[in-house]
This record gives sequence, C-alpha cells and structure tokens, in this order.
Amino acid sequence: MVQHTAWDTHPEPLPVASAPVPQYGTGSLADLLPTLAAGLGVPGMTAGIAELTPADRTCVFLIDGLGWEQLRAHPDDAPFLSSLLSSSRGGTGRPITAGYPATTATSLASVGTGLPPGAHGLPGYTVRDPATGALMNQLRWQPWTEPGPWQPYPTVFGLAHEAGVHAAQVSSPTFAHTPLTKVALSGGEFHGRLSGEDRMDCAVEQLARADRALVYTYYSEVDGAGHRFGVDSDTWRGQLGHVDRLAQRLAEQLPPRSALYVTADHGMVDVPFDEEHRIDFDEDWELKAGVALLGGEGRARHVYAVPGAHSDVLTCWREVLGEQFWVASRDEAIAAGWFGPRIDDRVYARIGDVVAAARDDVLLIASEREPKESAMVGNHGSMTPAEQLVPLLEVRS
Repeated sequence: MVQHTAWDTHPEPLPVASAPVPQYGTGSLADLLPTLAAGLGVPGMTAGIAELTPADRTCVFLIDGLGWEQLRAHPDDAPFLSSLLSSSRGGTGRPITAGYPATTATSLASVGTGLPPGAHGLPGYTVRDPATGALMNQLRWQPWTEPGPWQPYPTVFGLAHEAGVHAAQVSSPTFAHTPLTKVALSGGEFHGRLSGEDRMDCAVEQLARADRALVYTYYSEVDGAGHRFGVDSDTWRGQLGHVDRLAQRLAEQLPPRSALYVTADHGMVDVPFDEEHRIDFDEDWELKAGVALLGGEGRARHVYAVPGAHSDVLTCWREVLGEQFWVASRDEAIAAGWFGPRIDDRVYARIGDVVAAARDDVLLIASEREPKESAMVGNHGSMTPAEQLVPLLEVRS
C-alpha cells in the first residue's frame, strides 16, 4: 500500500472509466449460448462471438472457478486443457470475459439467459430486494423469492427446445429443482449425475440423441478448492488434474458433427490474511457510516446507503478505498457499462447506491456479518484479468 505523509493531499481515486469493462455483445459469457443457438437455427438468436463456427451438436462444459490465467499458470496439472489453449475463442487463442460481477450466480444467469446482468437481474452475490429492503442471496436463493418475477426472461435452452433442438443439462442431482436452475438453466431435459465421469458420459449420450443438440454440463469442485485452500494449493491442483481428465473423457467420445466448448464462470485470486489486504467493514467506523446494508462480496461490493446519505457514503468510500478499488455511484457504474448496455427498471434498485470493485489484491471482508466468506483464501468478483478472463476451449469431431 502507498504510504503518505501528513502533508500529502488525498491521492486521486481510481477513475471509474479505467475499469476494464467486460466484452458484452462480442465476447462475454452472455454471448456464448446465443451464438451456439444461432448456429443451430434457433429463431431470435444472434451470433455475438463472431469467431465461432456453427456445429450441429454443441456441448458447453462449464468448470466453476477455472479462469484463463489460472489455467495458463498450471500446464503440468492440466495437460489436455492446456493443449487446447490455442483453440480458445474460435482458434484466436484469446479468452472471453465473465461479466460483472465475476461470480457464479451472475455468470450462470448470463450463460443460461444469454443476457448481461443488467437485464437478467442477478447483479451480485447478495443484492437488495427493492420489494422488501432485505438482502437476497442469489446463489443460495435466501430468503425465498418467487423466481419468475425476479428473472422473467426465457432461457436459451427453453428457446432451443421450442425450436426443435434437443436441449439438455447434465449436472449434480442437487441442482435439479433449485431456483437458480429454474431462472438460469431450465428448458429441455435435466439429467442428474453424481460423479464427474457419469456427467461426461451422459453429456455424450445427450449429444448423440438428435441431429441438432445443445447440451450443458458442469463441475463445481475447482471453485470449492480455490475458496478453501487457494488457487496454488495441492488440493486445487488435484482438482484441476481431475477436471482435465474429465474434459478429455468428454472430448474423446464426441459423436460426429459435434463441437465441445470448455469455459468457466470466473477466475480467482488468493488474498493474504493480514490487515493490509483484508479490510474489515465491521470494524471500520468510516466505511460503516451512513450504510444501511452491505451486499455483494469481498471484491465486488454493493453498498446501500441510509436515505439522504448516498453522496456522503460515496465520498467516504472513495477517500478510504479509492486507491485500491474502483468506487462508483450506481449511475456511474451503469453509465460505464459495468452491468451491460442496459439496465431493466426492475434491476435498477438492486444495484448498490455505491459499487466498489477491487483492482488490487485486497478484500473488503465483513467478519461479523459474513464469517464464512471472510475466511476464504481464494476470492473473485471484480474486473481484474485474473477474475474476468475465462477460456473458451474448443474440440470438434
């Protein structure tokens, strides 16, 4: 952290416009399924990722937490996936972006609906429900909120199914009836399989069931290992090696005229356990002043001010955090395109009065309110390359 003498003026905060906004419309997770569905002839779908070539049968394998930078840093642990790096994004060898915030609930909704967060309305890990004034956890769907009004748009899987494409999701049975699955990944058939190997084999079976197919499968434990132990731990490397073998198992069984795309919902950074890198909101009277609710997560915060305190909270957060976080008002973040090119009316008040996105390897924890989240080694959410960039590896048969 930069040290300042007593006679220094306050340093300038990071300009909002300097944040690297996701590539909505041309190269983000929200553009992936519409591009594949357009290639399958689904009406109303647009091929936003121009580098991809249509295929009759398409499969998306999403590995939770495997960012582009983490994969590139561990070629020996993932030899198969690393061998595909040059295939990413249609052979350009480039990644795509997750979307802001780079977190699972937001990213899965972007994947499944083909819409950016400002439209689908899951713009964070926890956000305020304007109807109740309470924080809503969009990953765990707590407290219960009616899914349809919260996210009313059809999924790409549902539209593909209506267009005669065989659509299927293959995941853990745990996710079969969750609200997040309903709003983000429903449509067509759901097939629950416990082991990763069984999911790969089932995905192959679903691809082969029809001349036109759109299949999605998912693996979560790379993310879990990163949160608990960090992205360079032996446990994380072991999970990376396991998912590398799963991807190879899937790729080697593809039926004819298929394209497999391996991607992720976000990357991850490890944050040291010291006061310099972990700022505790619950122990900082300046940051707490005027704040009614603290939402989001440690690297992507939504801050909801008490009535009349919006500008004071923004000023304070910029003074305290502005060297390490991009700190914006709601309207500034929207104008900068952080949540996509448009914000639906129902979504506007879900976004914080102040939005803070980490640039440095720092974390704004809340040790009393969020003890479990505050204890995680690996974290994500912001717009840095380590969190935003995800692979789009390709295998064709």
